[in-house]
Amino acid sequence: MWNHRYLTRIDFRMLLVLLALMGVSLLVISSTTMEGSSDLFLTPTVKHQIQWFGMGWVVYLFFAGMDYNKLREWTWVLYAGMIFMLLGLFFTAPIQNVHRWYRIMGMTLQPSEYAKLIVVMTLSWYLEKRERGVFKAIGIVLVPFLLILKQPDLGTSLVLYPITLVMFYFGGVKKRVVSIMSLIGIGGLVFVILMFLGVLSHDELRPHVTKVIKEYQYERLNPNTYHQKAAQIAIALGGFTGSGWHKSEFTGKSWLPAAHTDSVFAAFGEEFGLMGVFFLLLLFFGLIYFGFQVTAVAKDRYGRLLSSGITVYLAMHVIVNIGMMCGFLPITGVPLILVTYGGSSVLSTMIALGILQSIYSRRYTNG
Repeated sequence: MWNHRYLTRIDFRMLLVLLALMGVSLLVISSTTMEGSSDLFLTPTVKHQIQWFGMGWVVYLFFAGMDYNKLREWTWVLYAGMIFMLLGLFFTAPIQNVHRWYRIMGMTLQPSEYAKLIVVMTLSWYLEKRERGVFKAIGIVLVPFLLILKQPDLGTSLVLYPITLVMFYFGGVKKRVVSIMSLIGIGGLVFVILMFLGVLSHDELRPHVTKVIKEYQYERLNPNTYHQKAAQIAIALGGFTGSGWHKSEFTGKSWLPAAHTDSVFAAFGEEFGLMGVFFLLLLFFGLIYFGFQVTAVAKDRYGRLLSSGITVYLAMHVIVNIGMMCGFLPITGVPLILVTYGGSSVLSTMIALGILQSIYSRRYTNG
């Protein structure tokens, strides 16, 4: 099941990318959580993130050395466990007025972060055989989608949509189904972007849209919230070279909400400017390019489906989080992978990347 020999066949360039992203994370978290800390760098939050990164490397190496084909045997066990965990949230006390986390031994666990990856695994297993029905495939996604939406967690649930679309495409689902899903997705995206660009008026559309969805749901599409404006101000203040590490005025005075979690990109943009942002985007480009490279060289259909789903899973987190901070999309709590503070996000991302490396290292073998 696990063979250390395959660790010598992984793409070691990706290790440098991962280390660089983790370094960026620690720099931003340190700068945004230094208040009340006597240490310039190792704030308590930074120490916690280092611990999560340590555990992340453990699961990364485990899944990189494991034969990814063994995941088939655990697919439905993991899927059933995921549904159980998502349902169980509604029988626990809410945290921050939402049902997204379990509190375990002083730490929080967010099942929805792992749910996205488990959906990818389950769809890969199901679509591997071409004769599978499309309605059952939709059902595999729809159940966790609705449970996550109910928490409520609009951002996480919507990440499942493009993942499903791409996997349907690679899985050979009927072109008509893929085309309809594409049109719906593009239509919804264009509508939201036009609203956030001010082409469509949020207030004027309110009486019409609230006939379909509830008032509080529509309010999540408000482009004029303080958080939206603060994120754009922080990025703009960064200019070309940034204010410098630990020298941000706007973020440093705690005017940027959730600076080390949801708004970590905006905080980084203020301190390191356009040059820093360009470097960060290059790192993410390398990560996503590697994912699609794995899809291209995967030795079997299951590996291609699994790697394509994981790659889109990673890409959507980057696109959605940066889109939120730049004012193109509503702020919905989607983390910036390996940069945002949080254990569930780090662990699920490192598991996903470990599986990618497992597929890559076995591309020329039969075992």
